[in-house]
Amino acid sequence: MVLKVRIIPSVLLMKGIAVKSKQFSNYRNVGSYINTVRVYNLRDVDELAFLDIEATNEKRTIPSYVVREIAEECRMPLTIGGGIKTIEDMKKLFNACADKLSINTAAIENPNLIKEAAKIFGSANIIVSIDAKKIVTEHFVFGNAGKKNTNLKVIDWAKKVEELGAGEIFLNSLDRDGMMQGFDISLIKQVTENVNIPVIAAGGAGKPEDFVEVVLKGGADAISAASIFHFTHHTPRSIKEFMAKKGIYVRLN
Repeated sequence: MVLKVRIIPSVLLMKGIAVKSKQFSNYRNVGSYINTVRVYNLRDVDELAFLDIEATNEKRTIPSYVVREIAEECRMPLTIGGGIKTIEDMKKLFNACADKLSINTAAIENPNLIKEAAKIFGSANIIVSIDAKKIVTEHFVFGNAGKKNTNLKVIDWAKKVEELGAGEIFLNSLDRDGMMQGFDISLIKQVTENVNIPVIAAGGAGKPEDFVEVVLKGGADAISAASIFHFTHHTPRSIKEFMAKKGIYVRLN
C-alpha cells in the first residue's frame, strides 16, 4: 500500500502567542495560537504540531491547560512538544488530549526515555525531533532549542532513535528554518535512506515545488511548514492540489 504524504503545519509558541522564526532566532509574532488552529481546521491539514520553544530552556513543559485549549479546537491529529523530560510529563500531556508527543533534548540526554515511552504509549505516538545544522561537511544534532551542539552526527542519531523505538523522526534544518529557500535535500535524503520509520521534513519550504522535490528527491514521508502558510497566498489545500498534479499521493477532501 502506498501511504499518503502528509502536510503538517508547525506552530511555535512563545510567551503565549504563536511566532515564526528564522534559523531559530528573529522571532516574529503571527498572532493567536487558537485562531491559527481555527484557520488550519478549514485548510485540509493532515496533522498539526505545536512546540513551546521556551519550555526546555525554562526547565518546564508546555502547560497542560494550553494543550487542552488547543485540542478542544483542533480537528486533526495533534502533536505536542516542548520541555518534555519524563514519562510523567508525557502522561499529563496525553491526558490533556495530545495525540502524539515530540521529544528532542530529553531524548539526547536520556536515550532510554525513547524506549520507555514507546513501550508505554506505543511507538506510533512518540516522535523524536532532530534539529540539524551543517558544520563544514557534516550535519550535527543540536539540542536546547538549537543552541547546543551535541557533537552527535545526524545519521548516527537517526539510526539510534529508530533502534530505541521512535515511531517517526521530525527532521528540521536549522540552516533552512524560516528562510523559505527550499529544503536541505541532501540532509533529508541521507536520513530517509538510513532509517525505515517515517521522516517528517521541516525547514525551508517557500514554494509548491519545494514540497514536490522533498518527496521525490528527498524521500520525505511528511512535510512540516509554517512560513509559507503565514506569509504567502499558499495554503495546505493548494499545496496538496499541486502535489497531486505532480503524481504525489495525498489526502484531499
